[in-house]
Amino acid sequence: MEIVPAPDPAALAHQPEDIPLDIIHEDAALLVINKPAGLVVHPGSGNWHGTLLNALLDHSPALAGIPRAGIVHRLDRDTSGLLVVAKTLEAQTDLVRQLQARSVTREYLAVVLGRVARDGKVEAPIGRHPVKRTRMAVVAGGRHATTHYQVVERYPNATLLRCRLETGRTHQIRVHLAALGHPLIGDAVYGRRNAMPVFPRQALHAERLALRHPQSGRALSWRAAPPADMQRLIKALRKAS
Repeated sequence: MEIVPAPDPAALAHQPEDIPLDIIHEDAALLVINKPAGLVVHPGSGNWHGTLLNALLDHSPALAGIPRAGIVHRLDRDTSGLLVVAKTLEAQTDLVRQLQARSVTREYLAVVLGRVARDGKVEAPIGRHPVKRTRMAVVAGGRHATTHYQVVERYPNATLLRCRLETGRTHQIRVHLAALGHPLIGDAVYGRRNAMPVFPRQALHAERLALRHPQSGRALSWRAAPPADMQRLIKALRKAS
C-alpha cells in the first residue's frame, strides 16, 4: 500500500479564486478595495483559501509577481472598509514608505460601549498578551502606538467614534479602546460578554483612506459608507435615544 501525504495547505494558498471584489478605484499602480466583514485578507492558519489575496490573484493575475499580491496593510477579518493594494513593485515600495512615514490617513468609524466624554487620543505600547498569546494588549516594552478618537454621536450607553490611526499595530483600535474602558460593541476578543446591544462582529469600519499616488504624486482620498449591519446598529441606537 502506498501512502500519499496530504498536500501542504500553505503551499496551495496562493491560488486565484473567483471571489467578488467591491473595487472603489483602480489604475495602473493601485487598487482600492471596500472589504466586506468576514473576508480574511491574507491566507494563514485555518484560512488557507477564500481570502482577499485569492480574490486579487483572480482579478489581476500579474499580482502573482508581487509579494503578498500587492497587499501593504491589513484589516481584521470582521472589520469592513477601505484597503489599498499595490499593482507594481514600485508602487508597493512607495506605499510602504508612506505608511512608515505615517503620511497615509486611515480613519475608522467605531461603535463602542459607554458614553465617551470627549475627544482624545490613546498613546500606549502594544504587544503580545503575556498569557493569552493569540491576543494583543497594552504592555510595557510593546511597540509604540497612537490612536486619535473623536466623538461623532452619543447614545444612552454607547458612542459612535471616528478613529484615526497614527501607527498601524495589530488590533490597535480594538486594544486601545478596550484599554480606554470603551471596547467595541460586538468584539468577542477584547469586548465585554453579554454586553448590549448584541452585534455579531466588532463594530468597526475603515471609512476613509487618503494617500499620495505612487506614480503621479497627487493627493487622493476615498470614503466608503459603513455596511448595512453597522448602519442598522447606529439607527437602532439613535432610536433608543
